Amino acid sequence: MNIEAGVKNDLQITDEERLKITEDNTKAILRILDIHDVKASFFVEISIAEKLKNLIKAISSQGHEIAFYNKNSGLQEIENVKKNTQDFLEKQIRGIRQKDFKQPQESLKLLEFNYVSNIDNANILFPFKRLKRNTEITEEDGLSIIPESISPYFQLPYNDFMFQILPMKYYRNMVFETLKNDDFVLIYLNSWQFTDFKKYQFDIPYYRSLFSGRKMEDKLDALLTWINENDMATSRMKDYIF
Repeated sequence: MNIEAGVKNDLQITDEERLKITEDNTKAILRILDIHDVKASFFVEISIAEKLKNLIKAISSQGHEIAFYNKNSGLQEIENVKKNTQDFLEKQIRGIRQKDFKQPQESLKLLEFNYVSNIDNANILFPFKRLKRNTEITEEDGLSIIPESISPYFQLPYNDFMFQILPMKYYRNMVFETLKNDDFVLIYLNSWQFTDFKKYQFDIPYYRSLFSGRKMEDKLDALLTWINENDMATSRMKDYIF
């Protein structure tokens, strides 16, 4: 839930405008989830969580889970933001995601997180490598470790880029195939993918702007329609684990 990319042609987009884009994108996601009566987990980047209290409150009030995404925050900042967020929500923050900058699992357990859902590499070449790793949920250092899902036949990860770039028919086949092999499929998206990049001139790779904005809204709507038509169960992360 953040957009930190630079902008083209020496244009400027203020921090306030970036937060507004994040809020608008997230509200679009919330609207689609509400239409299909689906509850999800929202991982909020720690450094902007306290600037988005109204949005976080709205997400939580609609029955979705609030968790954290740690880009590069230290343990003290994580602890402070977690406490403040829990106080105003009057709910526990159970989950955290990490990517390049990872805090030790023992430290996260001491901060009373219950699960960690780390992000694997998602550059343009990575998805086309043959992936072989465990996709089962494990317990380490008192935490549930949730890996990204991988299609067992196509060997593609269910990261945000795959959802954005693959045709929906192909993506649905991946989901069916994975559910035959595993108990669950972890699908995640990033709110920045719902940005209108023709309106906001962020300097991002061309392939990352493909099928973004309104096309992502339509694609998410189509996926959830298909999920409900096939009576597939959906769940917030914390509910599935616990």
